[in-house]
Amino acid sequence: MKNIAILASGSGTNAEAIANHLANHDSLNVCLIAANKSDAYVLTRAKNLGITSTVFNRKDLENGSLIEELKFHKIDYVVLAGFLLKIPPVLIAAFPNRIINIHPALLPKYGGKGMYGERVHQAVIENKESVSGITIHYVNEHFDKGEIIHKRECKVSEFDTPTTLAAKIHELEHKYFPQQIEKLWG
Repeated sequence: MKNIAILASGSGTNAEAIANHLANHDSLNVCLIAANKSDAYVLTRAKNLGITSTVFNRKDLENGSLIEELKFHKIDYVVLAGFLLKIPPVLIAAFPNRIINIHPALLPKYGGKGMYGERVHQAVIENKESVSGITIHYVNEHFDKGEIIHKRECKVSEFDTPTTLAAKIHELEHKYFPQQIEKLWG
């Protein structure tokens, strides 16, 4: 059995979708959900799913304490699902080519520092893009610059708002992120 840790900063809808998709998988197990905010709703989702959770801070991320926690839980792979902090080189080195992220746009457009959530959707709409989507990619030392694993598109209507576009993007994320994790590591 290969163990997955999910790192999240907020609500955790992607974490829940991944955990539910892999709940009865024969070779993949979401065994840890880690949040960098003690009030992140993803921790409630973890409890409701019966998955061990932990809270860490930026210092834990940078000084290797989180790595020790991941090793304690025998983590093989790390999934970033709505995780907003930059992954430091020490964590990338501990899990080479075993950390992936999902971005709510079609990279390389609308990526980089500060480009997350509603900010991305607002920028897509302001630039009158006809399509948006999701990008699943490996994590490297630069925000949203790792090798791309998978992309999916959706149409952007002239009537879309950041909220309606977010709903389209979430639908893609919840469907394709769990599938790609299974395809990649299952």
